[in-house]
Order: sequence, then structure tokens, then C-alpha cells
Amino acid sequence: MHVLAVPVKPLDRAKRRLSPVLSPEERARLTVAMLEDVLDAAEAQSGWDVWVVSGSREVVDVARGSGARPVRDTAGSLRGALREVEAEIAATRPGSALAVVLADLPRISARALATALDVGGAVVAAPAASDGGTNVLVRRPASVIPSRFGRSSFDRHRAESYRAGVTFRDVRVPELTFDLDTPADLAHLLAGPPVGRAFALCSEFGVADRLAAHASG
Repeated sequence: MHVLAVPVKPLDRAKRRLSPVLSPEERARLTVAMLEDVLDAAEAQSGWDVWVVSGSREVVDVARGSGARPVRDTAGSLRGALREVEAEIAATRPGSALAVVLADLPRISARALATALDVGGAVVAAPAASDGGTNVLVRRPASVIPSRFGRSSFDRHRAESYRAGVTFRDVRVPELTFDLDTPADLAHLLAGPPVGRAFALCSEFGVADRLAAHASG
């Protein structure tokens, strides 16, 4: 079995750029809503064990409830947490693939995720449309290149692949390239089809009215 890892920040640190529109409790609920949709898509993939990596007890509880394996983040950073996952895979599952899927993809679907996982190549990545980051990264094996998440990391993953002399493939599926970080992303989400838990929660919160008030004043 290969490993699909979903890293999640502690809820009290999640989505701070949404603070002009959402309260801390609402941001936490939105983070969990997106995570649950990501886990639904991940658990539907045959041949992949799903791990949720987080230092948050609440997130660990969500992982257990979904059937995913919770992995305690003791490193305190995305890069450090993924290094721990990579080390465990190297020790216990040498040669296995590792897919990292970020937890803030509000339009993700099982079909879209399968598209990325089914693409051949040593490294497969789905870019973040907003900042050139990486929303999905698949490596075969897990250690073929280092992971470098964050702004412009998609280009860094491509460059690392070329330096390593391995095949790089990109996947540009709208459900995977749209991540939610800013008030503008909330507006984009609400302008689209009413799909997913995040959309439903934003409707419950009255986010459209809040965005209009924020823009006007």
C-alpha cells in the first residue's frame, strides 16, 4: 500500500488571512469542513493508506472518525512533519509512493484526486493557481526528491525533478488547483457551484454579505 498524507495546521493557527471575515471559531470550523471533503476524496482511492498529520487533537479526532491514520506532528512545521512521514515510509515501506494532499481544497472530488494519482511518472504535482504553490505532490518513491511546499514551490518541485533526472508531470485540474486562503478565495468559492462542505458552511455563515460589507467599508 502507498501512503496519502494530509498535513493540517493546529486549528488555532489555521486560515488567519480570513480573519477580516471569519472569527477564529468559524475559521476552525471551515478548516475541518475542507479537511473532511479532502478525506472523503482520499479514502475513495484504492491502494492508498490515508494518514492525517497534525498537532491538533481536534484534527486527530476527525482523522480517526474518517478511518484515516492520525500521525502526531512533533516537528511543528509542514516541512518537518513531512520529513517525519518520509522517514517512517523509508523505514517501514521502502519503495512506496507518497502523495501529499493539502487540506484546504474546497472543491476536491474523488475523481479529480484519482486523476493526479493515476498519472505516471516519478513526480506528479498539481499547482496552486493563487501563488504557484503545490496543492498535490506525488513521489515514486517517497524520497525521489525533497518536498518544498509554499509559494512558488511547484516550480521548485519541477526543477528538483529535472536535477534528479526523473520524470515530472503536472496536473491542472480546477478541483485541485483552487485552494482557499483569502477573502477573495471565499468570493470565488461562492461564485461557483454549490459543492462541498465549505460552500455550505460559508452559506450558513452569511459570508457573501460579510464580503460585501468588508469591500464597502
